Amino acid sequence: MEEMEEELKCPVCGSFYREPIILPCSHNLCQACARNILVQTPESESPQSRRASGSGVSDYDYLDLDKMSLYSEADSGYGSYGGFASAPTTPCQKSPNGVRVFPPAMPPPPTHLSPALAPVPRNSCITCPQCHRSLILDDRGLRGFPKNRVLEGVIDRYQQSKAAALKCQLCEKAPKEATVMCEQCDVFYCDPCRLRCHPPRGPLAKHRLVPPAQGRVSRRLSPRKVSTCTDHELENHSMYCVQCKMPVCYQCLEEGKHSSHEVKALGAMWKLHKSQLSQALNGLSDRAKEAKEFLVQLRTMVQQIQENSVEFEACLVAQCDALIDALNRRKAQLLARVNKEHEHKLKVVRDQISHCTVKLRQTTGLMEYCLEVIKENDPSGFLQISDALIRRVHLTEDQWGKGTLTPRMTTDFDLSLDNSPLLQSIHQLDFVQVKASSPVPATPILQLEECCTHNNSATLSWKQPPLSTVAAEGYILELDDGSGGQFREVYVGKETMCTVDGLHFNSTYNARVKAFNKTGVSPYSKTLVLQTSEGCNFETQSASYSQLVDIKKLLAVAWFAFDPGSAHSDIIFSNDNLTVTCSSYDDRVVLGKTGFSKGVHYWELTIDRYDNHPDPAFGVARIDVMKDVMLGKDDKAWAITEGGITKGATIGVLLDLNRKTLTFFINNEQQGPIAFENVEGLFFPAVSLNRNVQVTLHTGLPVPDFYSSRASIA
Repeated sequence: MEEMEEELKCPVCGSFYREPIILPCSHNLCQACARNILVQTPESESPQSRRASGSGVSDYDYLDLDKMSLYSEADSGYGSYGGFASAPTTPCQKSPNGVRVFPPAMPPPPTHLSPALAPVPRNSCITCPQCHRSLILDDRGLRGFPKNRVLEGVIDRYQQSKAAALKCQLCEKAPKEATVMCEQCDVFYCDPCRLRCHPPRGPLAKHRLVPPAQGRVSRRLSPRKVSTCTDHELENHSMYCVQCKMPVCYQCLEEGKHSSHEVKALGAMWKLHKSQLSQALNGLSDRAKEAKEFLVQLRTMVQQIQENSVEFEACLVAQCDALIDALNRRKAQLLARVNKEHEHKLKVVRDQISHCTVKLRQTTGLMEYCLEVIKENDPSGFLQISDALIRRVHLTEDQWGKGTLTPRMTTDFDLSLDNSPLLQSIHQLDFVQVKASSPVPATPILQLEECCTHNNSATLSWKQPPLSTVAAEGYILELDDGSGGQFREVYVGKETMCTVDGLHFNSTYNARVKAFNKTGVSPYSKTLVLQTSEGCNFETQSASYSQLVDIKKLLAVAWFAFDPGSAHSDIIFSNDNLTVTCSSYDDRVVLGKTGFSKGVHYWELTIDRYDNHPDPAFGVARIDVMKDVMLGKDDKAWAITEGGITKGATIGVLLDLNRKTLTFFINNEQQGPIAFENVEGLFFPAVSLNRNVQVTLHTGLPVPDFYSSRASIA
């Protein structure tokens, strides 16, 4: 019930309501507080003058807000009467509840009567401190407002339910424990507030002060006041006016303004409104329950934010430490290179010093020997050795020729470290901002029933989860290399189905897909394992011919057609893309739809039309072969051109990627030896032709028996 306490406090004094009255705007005020905020209005705005002029339509007249600007949209903190000389500009104050209230233009005269019985100044106006609606009081003054007995009862029950000590009702900040209660004022006081607000002199000396506990009991035992009619104070409410939405007495129905209104029994309307309030509370209770759950979510978010912050800081430190470690490792590598260069330079210079030292020693010895020989006086003996000495001196001099006395190594280090890109990258190192309001898409789901393989092609299909609320802008499909290697992207786009051609035969591929949007990418889907067809892949090292034939009958073969997607635009397709011709006199290239990278593969082409002796070419090609020249004119194709073929001839193409050879057949006869060797990579069946030729492709054929026999013998 602690949350309800603000509903039980007056917006003016901030304390629990004391003798609350109900304003026409349905807000409540203490009767004493209502009197304190009364403002006197000019005579021209009185209800009597309005009724005399015919403008008054009710007992309470709301002031024109254009004339009375008591509430400023700019929230300036001041309110004033515009154009009223009797109401000077008065600063607006704030109650303890934070609601703006407007004090009277002058303090009320002292009186010994209760607030309800005290006279009200003529032409008084009151402004609701909560909704700021203003109204002029009639001759009844504050007695014209009904008492809120229900609110009084709720406050009594609330205060009785609080087991804590009673608090002073006049303390401005932290209420102190009450020491006395005045039975006449019905207020609990602490000692300082009692001495300040309730001195034991004058009229207050006759008031009876009792202990707080006794005052609570007397409050509880005091008889509940019966709600009486505001127009007829001696009459109790007995009926309910449906039009005015208020309880009335029987005199109001007979002689008052409610005589012509629809009325209903007070008890029936009491039960009806209780039921309506209960129904309204059910909806509000649901909202309150949602709010509590939302608060739990927010508190959980606080904890998650703290945990994520610690985790993110640790990750950031680890990433920066990894960069520092990488930089230190690179520093050590560069220092090792510098040390290596240093040792190399020293070795070269020291070797040159050693070599020059030995040579200089030899030269010096030769010079000293020659000088001693010159000193000899024996001509015949001198001439016997002079020629040899002269040759040695010249030879030694030549050895000290150009370049001998030049250093083989410079003292400078021909190394320059360019660290500007790294410094720029460090300066640009920053966080990638992700908008929390736009999360990443959910993980896609591979649709296994629609995923399949055919020959060396794989078709994959996927979809977003059914309950996903975040849209995906596209998808990324990844496959490995068929040997358990790294994944690579094979498709990026908005479609949810993709066919991948040119895979290896008899290979196992792993596939996965992820979604992306502007925020980021989703986690990968579950990995799907795909197995391509075996194809015609023969092991010829140890198998006999009969064994090869049996194996060949069991193995699958490749079925494929021409590919319109990669062909030249002049190529004309028919017969389910198995028959092709051309609309141009120039040669144009068309490829098969299936590529081969290993195994043995054989297919045939039948010449359906052969006019004016054209030169069609048959063979294999890379995927990026030129399509507007004869097959074999570039380095991306391997082909045979046979000008002597005729209509009805059959050209066979045998691609043995196990032995890396390409062989051609015409009418089941091999054309010479192996046409091409060292054929390695991914190849597609290929044909080049013009408008004078039409060919039909035949696939799914076994390798010719004689080739299998020859391969077995080899």
